Formats: sequence, C-alpha cells, structure tokens
Amino acid sequence: MSDAALRQVADPAAGRYIAESTTVVRRAIAAGHTPRSFFLARKHVPALADLLEQFDDVPAYVGEPELLEAIAGFHLHRGALAAMQRPAALDLGTVLQDARRIAILEDIADHTNVGAIFRSAAALGIDAVLITPRCADPLYRRAIRVSMGTVFQIPWVRLGVWHDAVAHLRAAGFTLAALEVTDEALPVDDVAAQNHEKLALILGTEGAGVSAAALANSDLQVVIPMAAGVDSLNVAAASAVAFWELRAR
Repeated sequence: MSDAALRQVADPAAGRYIAESTTVVRRAIAAGHTPRSFFLARKHVPALADLLEQFDDVPAYVGEPELLEAIAGFHLHRGALAAMQRPAALDLGTVLQDARRIAILEDIADHTNVGAIFRSAAALGIDAVLITPRCADPLYRRAIRVSMGTVFQIPWVRLGVWHDAVAHLRAAGFTLAALEVTDEALPVDDVAAQNHEKLALILGTEGAGVSAAALANSDLQVVIPMAAGVDSLNVAAASAVAFWELRAR
C-alpha cells in the first residue's frame, strides 16, 4: 500500500485499485465498479451501511485507526478504503469514435498532476484521455482523490506503441497539437481561432516536457504566453488553460 512504484505494477496486474474515502467509494460504485473488499475505521461504518448491505457478500474489515494504519503502512486520514475491481480496458477506436477533443498524457509521473488533469478534462469539455505506457496510473488512490472521482466518468485508454497510436489518431481525423515551448509554437488563442474539428492535445512529462518523438509526430505546437519573468505553468494548471481555450465550438 505504501510503495507507489510497486503498486503501479502490482495493482493493474491483479485487476484491482484502491478507492479512498467514503465519497470516492460511492462514486466508484455509482460508476458501475465492483468492490472486492472494504477496509474501514469503525466510525465510518454507518456512513457506508447501505453499501455494506448492498454488497453483503463482500468482506468488510473494520478496526480502530491505529490498527488500520499498522496494516496499510500509512495514515488513513479519511478512514475508509475499498479494494475495487478494475473495469475492463476500453477500446481505443470506440473511445475516439464520437470524440472531438482528447488529451494525451505523455509519461506524466506525478499522480497528483494526473488527477488534477482528469478533473479539468471532465470539467472543460475533453471527451477522452489517452495515457502512455509510463504515465502514472489514473486509478492510483491519490490520483482518484485529486480528480474528485472524475477518473470514473471520463473515458481513458492506456496506449501501446506511440507510432501505432499516432496512426490511429490520424485515421480518426485528429490534428495532433503538442503543448510545448518551441520556435514554431503558436499562441493558444491563435490555435483556438482555427477551431479544429478534432484536436488531440499532447501534454508532456514534468520537467522535460513533450518528447522529441511526440513533437516530431505533432501537426503543430501550441504555447500559453507567459507574463514577463515566468517561463511556464505546472502541467496540470497549463492543461486547464489549454482545455478551456481549445474547447470545441
């Protein structure tokens, strides 16, 4: 539970993820996800009594906070966890079929950034999110919590080989726009005025930004102009600005 790198590998392989807090557990179940077990501080049992009754064949482990912390390896400040069954992976072609705006998260490593990007995507008109193989898991508990459960409502697909994904996107009619500072980058207002029918916005990893391979495969680069003395925004903040400005009109 406390080793994020280990769980990044182990949880998907085991077909599970961890939902943290009564609110997130409820949103996961409302989205059609199935619990495998509950892990609760005693005081939270009444708040989830209806779900415990609904899933009366699912184990519910209840204890005092100190015991739960000793088992989990970290402080459960929200006091309620559920091990959830991961939903089946979505088909990329099906996800792209009716989409006009999608986001591609290239190797974004911080779960907080991933969760914040999903929340902005859901709020600002992004139809789907695609993530590269090395991107952090959207169903990691911190990403879910930061997203306020929006990872359950917006379709997302983990991509395979980047070249194959580009070919699939082009076949679906998408223009690929990399959010990156380059000599060729156009101000976000100019790209918004073009109002592309289908736009895939590539967001790069923290620090290094969009990779050279992704830039080479992009149709254009877009930049958010900065005031003097500021060179960039955090990727999650930048995503919100870009999603709003480049929304389908």
